[in-house]
Amino acid sequence: MADVGEVLMSVLSTIRVPKPGDRVHKDECALSFSSPESEGGLYVCMNSFLGFGSQYVDRHHARAGQRAYLHITRTRKAKKEDDNNSGSGHPPKKKPTRLAIGIAGGFDVEQEQYEEDVKVVILPDRQEVTAEDLGTMPDVVRERVSLSMAGIMAADSVSHTLQIQQWDGEVRQESRHAADLKQLDNGLKIPPSGWRCEVCDLQENIWMNLTDGKVLCGRRYFDGTGGNNHALLHFQETGYPLAVKLGTITPDGADVYSYDEDDMVLDSKLPEHLSHFGIDMMTMEKASSTERTMTELEIAVNQRVGEWEVIQESGTTLRPLYGSGLTGMKNLGNSCYLNSVMQVLFTVPDFQSKYVSNIDKIIDDAPSDPTQDFKVQVAKLGYGLLSGEYSKPAPDPGDENGASEPRGDQIGIAPRMFKALVGRGHPEFSTNRQQDAQEFLLHFINMVERNCRSGANPSEAFRFLVEEKIVCQQSEKTKYTQRVDYMVQLPVPIDQATNTEELQEAERRRDEGDASAPTVRAQIPFTACMAALSEPEILTDFWSSAVQAKTTATKTTRFASFPDHLVIQIKKFTFGLDWVPKKLDVSIDVPDTLDLSALRAMGQQPGEELLPEVAPPPLMTPDVEVKGILGSHGNEEDDSLYSPLLSPVLDDSTVSQLCEMGFPLEACRKAVYYTGNTGIDAAMNWIMGHMDDPDFSAPLVLPGCSSGAGTTPTESLSEEHLATIVSMGFSRDQATKALRATSNVLDRAVDWIFSHLDDLESMDVSEGGRSAAESEGGRDPPPGPRVRDGPGKYELLAFISHMGTSTMCGHYVCHIKKDQQWVIFNDQKVCASEKPPTDLDYLDFCRRMAK
Repeated sequence: MADVGEVLMSVLSTIRVPKPGDRVHKDECALSFSSPESEGGLYVCMNSFLGFGSQYVDRHHARAGQRAYLHITRTRKAKKEDDNNSGSGHPPKKKPTRLAIGIAGGFDVEQEQYEEDVKVVILPDRQEVTAEDLGTMPDVVRERVSLSMAGIMAADSVSHTLQIQQWDGEVRQESRHAADLKQLDNGLKIPPSGWRCEVCDLQENIWMNLTDGKVLCGRRYFDGTGGNNHALLHFQETGYPLAVKLGTITPDGADVYSYDEDDMVLDSKLPEHLSHFGIDMMTMEKASSTERTMTELEIAVNQRVGEWEVIQESGTTLRPLYGSGLTGMKNLGNSCYLNSVMQVLFTVPDFQSKYVSNIDKIIDDAPSDPTQDFKVQVAKLGYGLLSGEYSKPAPDPGDENGASEPRGDQIGIAPRMFKALVGRGHPEFSTNRQQDAQEFLLHFINMVERNCRSGANPSEAFRFLVEEKIVCQQSEKTKYTQRVDYMVQLPVPIDQATNTEELQEAERRRDEGDASAPTVRAQIPFTACMAALSEPEILTDFWSSAVQAKTTATKTTRFASFPDHLVIQIKKFTFGLDWVPKKLDVSIDVPDTLDLSALRAMGQQPGEELLPEVAPPPLMTPDVEVKGILGSHGNEEDDSLYSPLLSPVLDDSTVSQLCEMGFPLEACRKAVYYTGNTGIDAAMNWIMGHMDDPDFSAPLVLPGCSSGAGTTPTESLSEEHLATIVSMGFSRDQATKALRATSNVLDRAVDWIFSHLDDLESMDVSEGGRSAAESEGGRDPPPGPRVRDGPGKYELLAFISHMGTSTMCGHYVCHIKKDQQWVIFNDQKVCASEKPPTDLDYLDFCRRMAK
């Protein structure tokens, strides 16, 4: 065997020192969830800085030719008791005072103590070089290798930068009302204690308005506790914007809320504003240990979200489960929505066969940087969840020999690379904020669709056709359309509650200020939800091609096909009269089996007459000569029948109102255009019905015009964008059309092209790329989207539950039926479920029953 110094000298040119911007993967294998704490440790390539577990490092060496790796192993230290330890043997934890992680006053990030061993390993003979060994080697070798080792160990790992170490949930802004706040000279002085709401006498959650000194109770929480909304109602009556929470005032500050800005705020003149009502801020102390600040209330919720009582299985000792398909996932900071969705998806055979069964081939075909490859990272995640390799009890930090009883937590897997990849470039999923599990599911399915244009597509398991039948009430003629969908949105008819009297009684008691009023949840029969789904919808502004005018029509929605797996979203989240999102606190007990056969579409029936295929007249500006009413039948010499320059008349006031609600300008313009300037209500309904469209925010494209605003057919398009779309299997003509329809914005163009596949299939294929049919192996394109069909009888396989007031906060868990036993997946905890809360589900996953 050659001298190790000579070997190092021969590979010295391949050993790099990390520079700023280099991605150093020293905590996780690119192809598995191995880490320095795993058996065999982690090998970091000293050239690419990719990390590999012991089972994959030889493969990388053979493929890349790289020989020098930094081998990092960590062994957990036993924790030593401190003099300040509590009687339980654990040091007292410092109470968090700020809703943040890893910063002063926030949640402490528990850091395990490790013995770390670092050395250079030279493949294929696995010759080892320690830092001490370098001292005997030539200066050039010692200097380069030492700098590389030190640089790798000192660099922030990619996983570390993706964590929430510096996430801060309490960055408050100065209120715009603080500097010039109007305060009434009414002589009112507030006592230092004994506060009660002036309306209902409530003594908790009390706020003082900083304009007139009114002392009133705060908002009612989603579970019925909190206040009775009297401080909010006072603002709505008077417009006085700022209120301070009594009992939270200290020399350091207080909780100040701006009803106008709808957020907790800072008030730089708070001492002055409080002294107006006789309150000396510098002598105040927090009223009591029971009067918590808003931050403390939020922290209490965040500390509870991992406990079993919050998922409705309190009072029951749950049995931890381990093994294949029973692997927990670490919460990376509000990533429970992702954890729940991916746990369920990998119970679907299509996803298992696409990614897990083919993992060896996927890894063999992986690019040089597998951390950025969609198929590799999905396969890595699926294998991690199903293999059972990481489904082991997490060791007790204070148990050196691992002899204590399991605590329920698992070692599990941390999907950092996966989360970073699927969230990259997305305004929400790239952050550490809580997200809607339903929105993430559709986002991930969209990514699968993009990456499976050749070969099997597991999303087909969810894909189905919807038939919409519209009947013009004046002509009695019919129109049939079909669209692709992946999810059924089940309406919640709150008026069908079976416990109306209980709800009314509880509401009455709360209105009277009865703090002991029980929390009553509306109980809605599942059959009532299904009946609401199948009811015809009344369209009051339907433009009928038969009568050439607006009239009333009915729209009925049915299944044109039934998928292998059906996803049902319970529409618990809605908008109030003020367009503020709210959650319906309802109980809907979903049955174990569903028969949707009665909702099968029947198509055109004998004797039905179809509406003529004539487009509605375009809206045009009064100063433009009307041309082209008959459509594009003219020619370049005679434009009397065609003009592509017609611009729509849009009601600016309606557009402005919609924009003020926070919707994108282009979406507002389209809403007004497509509803024919019929008013805010019709435009709002259009927006609510098209919010999930891929081109929702894309510029308005008029009929007969292929370009969006700001883009003309002659305007140059980005060659880089064209090449990107062509590389996905589309032709250059198709890519050009997509970019022109979306103002040359790549992300929008990709979304647009996948939502217009039917139209694009009919385009001629140019030399620049392949059609969708060719990317599927040269087969003829199927007539329409590829969907599966079968009987409409299903059984409940899994469901995702949500706790909290909004999809953007709270906590998600999922329950999955495995071998006729319900299993609860709550991040790293995987247990046998004793009381699965099927009545509190948000997303239901059903599979077709065997014949």
